[in-house]
This record gives sequence, structure tokens and C-alpha cells, in this order.
Amino acid sequence: MRVRMAGGGVPVGLLITCGVACAALAMGFRQTFGLFLAPMTTAHGWSASSFGFAIALQVLVNGLTQPLWGQVADRIGARQVIMAGALLQFTGVLGMAFSEGLPFFTFFAGLVMGSAVSAAGMPVIMASLTRLLPEAQRGRATGLGTAGSSLGQFLVVPVVQLGILGLGWQAALVAVALGSLLMIPLALPLNDRPPPKPALAVAEQTAMEALRLAIHTPSFWFLFCGFFVCGLHVSFLAIHLPGFVASCHLPAAVGAGAISLIGLFNIAGALGAGELSTRWRRRELLVAIYASRAVVMTIFFFAEKTTVSVLAFSAVMGLLWLSTVPPTVALCARNFGTRWLATIFGLVFLGHQIGGFTGAWLGGVVFDRTGSYDLMWVICILAAAFAALVHLPVRDPAPAPRPALA
Repeated sequence: MRVRMAGGGVPVGLLITCGVACAALAMGFRQTFGLFLAPMTTAHGWSASSFGFAIALQVLVNGLTQPLWGQVADRIGARQVIMAGALLQFTGVLGMAFSEGLPFFTFFAGLVMGSAVSAAGMPVIMASLTRLLPEAQRGRATGLGTAGSSLGQFLVVPVVQLGILGLGWQAALVAVALGSLLMIPLALPLNDRPPPKPALAVAEQTAMEALRLAIHTPSFWFLFCGFFVCGLHVSFLAIHLPGFVASCHLPAAVGAGAISLIGLFNIAGALGAGELSTRWRRRELLVAIYASRAVVMTIFFFAEKTTVSVLAFSAVMGLLWLSTVPPTVALCARNFGTRWLATIFGLVFLGHQIGGFTGAWLGGVVFDRTGSYDLMWVICILAAAFAALVHLPVRDPAPAPRPALA
């Protein structure tokens, strides 16, 4: 049986498997930090808002450092960057485990972990897979990587919760730190380091030239604004959906089940989006995803809030959750090439993280001021409609034709 090889001479199956597993661990461990809020604030006497600020700082630092780590990955390859991120995450989580004071905890959880998540996160992994795989397999691979992130969330979070219950929060954090080191061997096949240029090679586009081209291209800002809306939705629902369920006088288990269903159904949504990215125009796919979010949220807003309606909404939203990632990565590659893809997509991802911070913060402000999430649902619906419209003018060029064999 013939083994298909990717760039760098690595079998395609091994490359995709390691990339997906790396994304699963990165996202899975990152999504466990909320589990430590109650036991750590109780043990140290901290407020929930102080703990939450450290994690919110992590989101902002993640967004701000993502383009920087992306540029390093574009220059020296994703393998070294992911390994450095794994070591940073090991250091950051250990620091969280043994921090006695809130300033130290904020430093490790916010600054160190924010940078670690950027280095060993989905944008760098997705850019590496896109560079190493042939055009026909890129959409499927990014879909698998995105699905792997949700699978990690679905599998890792319950295991860490069991660790907290059985071993205590500090031992569980140490286990998370050690588990982060597993990303180092998984990164070995992601060797997308650019080959050395011949002495007489034509000068290639520099990182600054690529960034200058991107920020002067309308399609870049359309994708940036769309990803801002995606982050707004994701953070609002991830943080405030359980509280919204409680405000509807439904059992707390319904809120937890809603978050789990979103992660579970996102696996199918991400795989489907990755497959469709190889068959449909990526622009139209993004328009359909955001328009579907607007319709689904509108129906849920006016529907009676019952256990069935909440879980049904969560399942459908799970299909649309991170299905925006494969077509967005593909459009970045189509518009700006793959040489500086981690840098460009990292800058687009900054929009996602700014939106994430806005969704988490604004949801709380709206509830505190009005005693209800109704205004926030209206904002999310209007934002989804805006995102659908803003993708209509995105440039979606066809792939360059392959040269014919002599």
C-alpha cells in the first residue's frame, strides 16, 4: 500500500494525527481552568472576580501575542514554537499551582499562560498543517484540527474534574502541567521550517511586506470583523449560558449539559466545515454559518425556555461553534499565501480574542445593569447578521493551477 507523504517527507496520516492530538491537548487543558475557580478561591480567600481577571488577562495576552508567535513560526517552523509553548505552559501551570499570592497567580495564569496558549495553540498548528499538506487536503485537515480541539475539551475537562475530586486542586494542576509536555513529541512531525534560500534566489516577500499588504486589503478586515463576532458569541455562551439557564429557573445540570453538548456537536460541525471548505466557496460558507447563527439565536430568544429547548439550542449552536475556523484559515491562505500564514491568521485571531473579551465582559455588564440577558441576546443576533453581510465582499480566489507534467 502506497503511503502518501506531506511536505517534509512525513506521512500524511501521521502528520494529521499528531496535529489533531496536539490541538486536542492544547484546547483541552486550556478549558480546565474554570474548574479551579471554586477550590482555589476558597483555599486562598480570593474573590471570584480576581480569579476571573487573571483568566481574562490570559485571553487578551493570547490575542496580542498570537501574531508575534505566528511570525516566529513562519520564520523557524511550527515545531520549535509549539515545543516552546509546551514548556511555557508547563511553567505557567506549575506557577499557578504553587502561587500563594494573587499577584503571582495573575502573572502565571495571565501573562505566562497567555503567551503559552499562543505558541502552542490552534492558529500555529493550523498554519503548519496548511503549509505541509497539499491544497486538496487542507480544508479537511483544518476541520480535523478544529474538531480535535473540541474533542480535547470534551475528554480532558471531565478527567481533570475527577483529578480535582480525587487528588485535590493542587495535585490536579501539577498533572495538567506534566500533561502539557506531551505536546513536545507530538510536535515533531510539524516540520514546516522554510528551506534555506539559494545564493542567487529572487528576494521573497518579507513579514513586514506581508503584513502591510494584509492591513491594506479590505478582505483582511472583513475576516477580522467576522472573527470578532465569532469570539463574541463563543465567550458569551461559554461563560454566561449557565447563568442564563439559572436565571430561567432551570436546574444547574442543564447549564453544564448545554456547554458539554456544544463541545460534542462542535466536533461534527468542525469536520463538516473542513470538508465543505474543499467543495464550496469559503466565502459563501462563512456567510451561511453566521446567518444560521442569527436565525438559531432569534428562534431561541423567542422560544419558551425549557430543558429541551436549551439543549436543542446548544446542539445546533455546537454545529456552528468553531466551524468558522477552516474556511477562515483557507481564505487567509488563498488571499495572502502560506509563507506568512501563521502571522496573518494570528492577526485575524486577535480579532477573535478581542471579541471574546468583549462577549465575556459585556454579558456581565448587561446582566448587572438590567437584571436580564435579553439585551445581550439582541446584540449577539445583530452581530451575527453583521458578520454574514461583512463576508459577502471577501475575495475568494481560485487556487493557482498546478503546472502540467512534461
